[in-house]
Amino acid sequence: MPPTLASLVHHSALKLTVRAGEDRLDVPVRWAHVSELADPVPYMEGGELLLITALTLDADDPEVMQRYVKRLAGAGVVGLGFAVGVNYDEIPKALVQAAEKEGLPLLEVPRRTPFLAISKAVSAAIAADQYRAVTAGFAAQRELTKQALSDGPEGLLAALAGQVDGWAALYDASGAVVATAPEWAGRRAARLTPDVERLRERPAPASAVVGGEDRVELHSLGTGRRPRAALAVGTAAALGTAERYAVHSAIALLTLTTERSRSLHAAEQRIGAAVLRMLLAGEPDHARAVAGDLYGGLLDAPFRLIIAESASGSAARAHADGHARVGTATPAKTAVTVPDVNGDPLGGLAEVVESAAARAGESVLVVPEGERLVVLAVDGGSAVTACGDYAVVLEAARAAQREQPAGDEDELVVGLSAPAGPIAARAAYKQAEQALSVARRRGRFLVEHEELAAGSVLPLLADDAVRAFADGLLRALHEHDATGRGDLVASLRAWLSRHGQWDAAAADLGVHRHTLRYRMRRVEEILGRSLDDPDVRMELWLALKTTATTGE
Repeated sequence: MPPTLASLVHHSALKLTVRAGEDRLDVPVRWAHVSELADPVPYMEGGELLLITALTLDADDPEVMQRYVKRLAGAGVVGLGFAVGVNYDEIPKALVQAAEKEGLPLLEVPRRTPFLAISKAVSAAIAADQYRAVTAGFAAQRELTKQALSDGPEGLLAALAGQVDGWAALYDASGAVVATAPEWAGRRAARLTPDVERLRERPAPASAVVGGEDRVELHSLGTGRRPRAALAVGTAAALGTAERYAVHSAIALLTLTTERSRSLHAAEQRIGAAVLRMLLAGEPDHARAVAGDLYGGLLDAPFRLIIAESASGSAARAHADGHARVGTATPAKTAVTVPDVNGDPLGGLAEVVESAAARAGESVLVVPEGERLVVLAVDGGSAVTACGDYAVVLEAARAAQREQPAGDEDELVVGLSAPAGPIAARAAYKQAEQALSVARRRGRFLVEHEELAAGSVLPLLADDAVRAFADGLLRALHEHDATGRGDLVASLRAWLSRHGQWDAAAADLGVHRHTLRYRMRRVEEILGRSLDDPDVRMELWLALKTTATTGE
């Protein structure tokens, strides 16, 4: 505890006597200052015990004393020490009354007590308080280190909560609560997730103070540009020096733990990349041997493969596809902006997936591949669900973008395979790539391969190459119909829709079947192709569906 007016009054060597403000003696004293100026306020910082002899003051004048004391109280002076036996044999009534009116403690200093003795007493008490704080800080650091080594972050949080007489919480990179101490603080910590997310937007190290039920300090953890975690410390009042030492020690220890985890995480990613290569090479047994217990039963249970690409990677691949398949379109806006990932959409998705898996106690394999991110996760698990939930958020962001000018933010597209096992890993990878390609063309954030199998082929006909093929194949028929010499396109559509049944197709058109037969011969003559060929019928049907889909 810092020195207070009460501790100075009770100091046996000082012999101080209280003349006013007896109910305000518990105020801490930051320093003892001597000044005989009529207005010492410009030289005050607040929290001082001012010592005077009234050498230049008319201490008997009530109006002068009222103004003088009022200025001192307004400047934050916590007490006034008046030396008797120097200029005044006793404290003037005008000063006593002014001090009582303003509620400013007034101490009588006897002649035999020099001001220097009071200053030394205050200085010694402050030094002792700082020493106690430093000693307590070192003790707290030892205790926190011990708990961190024996019980991990959970033990460290419990020790920290005890040190500050409050609660503490640890958040992961996504802003989700990882651990709290005591347990009752879990709900309170969860309500701070939006504040933690805002803190993550600032370069580490960063901190913020949040008000509410209690006073909460938030601190980012990590040495990189993006914080890897965050610490919350809740207390009933502002932290003292010893508590501050404890918090800083906890930040240092958790940062070391975080950075160590990053190194281990990088090593795990290298192993994961090797395991993935072995799975895709058709060597599941070798993959299990390399993985060991690192990924639990992930390689033995049904899993999903997720492939994600950033916008630049998607654009490059789409450009390459355009050269491989003439006429393939690349939409101007093929994905959605990923919010709050500091320009790293793949890193943002990796954090979401890894955090969800960690909270659920699942194993997950995450492998960065340049402009791509490959994830192998438990089918039906939290990581896959989190990826889907993320898609919902990003699809909403994409919808909002339609009403705003496009920005320069990085974007993302994701393809998800059907459930598979180790033997079928290569097929699952191909499925994820196919889903990714469709997501890129359709302007979707995420497409599951199962959607493609269960859906219709018609949406795929919107491709530029398919439209160009349809236009070229049917152009001669459209030109013929434009002369008014018949309706070959409609007749062909009706005949194909009826699987070549003449009577049914003629009835649909309202013509005689011989008329329809004549028209189909004209179609063959104009196109130079036989309608008896099933491939020709298929191509014509797709061409007709394409023109119908595009509204032509």
